[in-house]
Amino acid sequence: MVETSAFTAPGPRVWGVSALCQAIDDALDSRFNPVRVAAEISGFVRASSGHCYFSLKDDSGQIRCAMFKRAASGLDFVPRDGQRVEVSGRVGVYQPRGELQLVVESMVRAGEGTLFEQFLLLKARLEALGLFDAQRKRPLPSQVRGIGLVTSLGAAALHDVVTALQRRVPHIPVVLAPASVQGAGAAAEIGQALQRLYDMTTAPPGPNALAIDLILLVRGGGAMEDLWAFNDETLAHTLAQSPVPIVAGIGHETDFTIADFVADLRAPTPTAAAEMCARSRESLLDAAAQMQKRMQAAAARALDTQAQRLDMAAVRLGRPTASVGKMRMALATAQQRMAHRVAQVIQSRQSDLLRVQASLGAAARRDAQRQSHRVGTLDLRLSLLDPQLVLGRGYAWLADEQGQTLSRVGLLHPGQAVQAHLVDGTVALQVQGGQPK
Repeated sequence: MVETSAFTAPGPRVWGVSALCQAIDDALDSRFNPVRVAAEISGFVRASSGHCYFSLKDDSGQIRCAMFKRAASGLDFVPRDGQRVEVSGRVGVYQPRGELQLVVESMVRAGEGTLFEQFLLLKARLEALGLFDAQRKRPLPSQVRGIGLVTSLGAAALHDVVTALQRRVPHIPVVLAPASVQGAGAAAEIGQALQRLYDMTTAPPGPNALAIDLILLVRGGGAMEDLWAFNDETLAHTLAQSPVPIVAGIGHETDFTIADFVADLRAPTPTAAAEMCARSRESLLDAAAQMQKRMQAAAARALDTQAQRLDMAAVRLGRPTASVGKMRMALATAQQRMAHRVAQVIQSRQSDLLRVQASLGAAARRDAQRQSHRVGTLDLRLSLLDPQLVLGRGYAWLADEQGQTLSRVGLLHPGQAVQAHLVDGTVALQVQGGQPK
């Protein structure tokens, strides 16, 4: 007898709701994310928390979306119902309600996605050519004599920049080269305005010439298509050829254009660009005052050093007569050299004879005066060593009959005739005796 057992086929897995939602979310994440969607906004709401909730729809479908505060803070426009946009994000399941949801991480108006791709391609091409290299960036001059300004006559940026410059550096002249900063042909106009300023910087100096040491390229904020003129390849090469540093202040802090990368310095706003390139008059005056103090201190230290050297020279000074002789010889040698030099100059430069003679004569007189003063000083020191001055204070010096000076007791003997020299004559004396110390 053969025993058999019943076989029961396994049934479907029993899921918990949370586990099922999580599994679907994982499947969506591995299959689709990240995603990019182009559609129309519907039911847009910005909550008090800063999070944004809306739907994206087309003719036959829609999906719920959430854009959290961190991502929403980066928007440069206010989304509205009916507006076509392109978003990037991650699709998943909102588990508390089991609903399909797209968490939006970035949003641009329709068409900006294509522009951004063009921007990235141009940026990569110019970067490969070295237009963005840090080595070619020039520092701003510390002392600016003139500023070139390129912007639109009707732009608010013009008022902001001019106001900042007048407040900080009213003494620096500004040359405006107007150009359109938006629309067709704007990039070409900007390039032409820059070239006009370039020509001014390289023009030969003249009585009416204005020195331009740097150029400001500014424009207020706007959408990517509004700033597109600054993403022009020809304009980028024109900026790279500037003979002076260029400061770009285009849009807001979050806006970036090709011109920003090529410029020597990027400012977050037009006003910031003006402030970066022009130190305030007060700061320059403070710097000048500090420099004056340092120069005065350095001069005082130099004078002290020279005074010490003079003191040491006076200590090392030997016999005055020898120094006077050396000075006289040096003076005679210098005079001979100068006379010889004058003769050479007269022979080689007849046209400059009067000027050279006057210059050398003045130099000789000044040198002679200095040497004469030194000789007079040394003569005075020498005269102070005159023995007659010592005799005048009551001293006398002794000599034997042959006139040899007697300065020690051992040179004398009783009965020896000696002469005592006084200030006004001599006295004959005879040695009676003596006792050494």
